[in-house]
Amino acid sequence: MGHVAPGLNLDPGPDTGHQIAMRAAIPFPDLSPELFSLSVFGVEIALRWYALAYIAGILIGWRLAVAALRRPALWPAQTPPMSPRQLEDLLTWVILGVILGGRLGFVFFYQPAYYLQNPLQIPMVWQGGMSFHGGLLGVIVASLIFCVRNRIPLASAADLLALATPPGLLLGRLANFVNAELWGRPTDLPWGVIFPGPYAQDCGQPVGDLCARHPSQLYEAGLEGLLLGLVLLALVRRGALKYPALVAGTFFAGYGIGRFIVEFFRQPDAQFQSPGNPLGLAIHVDGYGLTMGQLLNMPMIAAGLIAVFWALRRPGHRPA
Repeated sequence: MGHVAPGLNLDPGPDTGHQIAMRAAIPFPDLSPELFSLSVFGVEIALRWYALAYIAGILIGWRLAVAALRRPALWPAQTPPMSPRQLEDLLTWVILGVILGGRLGFVFFYQPAYYLQNPLQIPMVWQGGMSFHGGLLGVIVASLIFCVRNRIPLASAADLLALATPPGLLLGRLANFVNAELWGRPTDLPWGVIFPGPYAQDCGQPVGDLCARHPSQLYEAGLEGLLLGLVLLALVRRGALKYPALVAGTFFAGYGIGRFIVEFFRQPDAQFQSPGNPLGLAIHVDGYGLTMGQLLNMPMIAAGLIAVFWALRRPGHRPA
């Protein structure tokens, strides 16, 4: 597997972002991470765009799912897998799965050594640090328990959740951009963004020069949120929900491929970087390798393709 990702070479060469000649760039817009803040009895309370993105994403996804459930013709045997009331109950389980799984995924996938030394900080989610893949595993476990207890068909429930997820991904990545976090690698492309802060500006460029970076949050918003969401909606309109696991499989494969591609442009994870590994590869052989994000997405891509193949191999007429 030494040459799986040929675009990620440990030798950055003389023409990487460490020696950028700034030709054109976009200044970061004057955006605040907080929508508003107020002081109550001396305690500062703020509504952040990131929290609003989570709330809005969940509400939009919920309404999409309810709309699908209210159209029996979309489902196998004209029978939706659950009622709107059951969906509301499932939503509670999903939220818990997102929070617990997302936090534990970040702890164990990205900074296990730090949190083993500081275990009391694990529940401090307000300090930041969530993993999509951990949240996904949390949702899978929570949904599996709920569906088994309520005798809901697992594959169709997975299709419903997959259809509801892209709006949250889109809004979440846009919130990452507003927060000026999770920015990409240095670039001299004209759409590079000059993100604020000493870490974003630490590109090894000459003193006085500004560092522009890939707006990788927007790349992800476009691929994982907008494009993937439109693909899933198009499949549903063509009858894909009649083939359990087809929508879910498309989501898994589509997200995994999109995220795998964006990893070539995202800033490496700091804990994986070293003088001999400037690209922050989690595994590497002979100068080539994979980031942690790419490693975590390979099982998603494989599982998604298997699910699509299984759904389409079932007896019956294929979706138009």
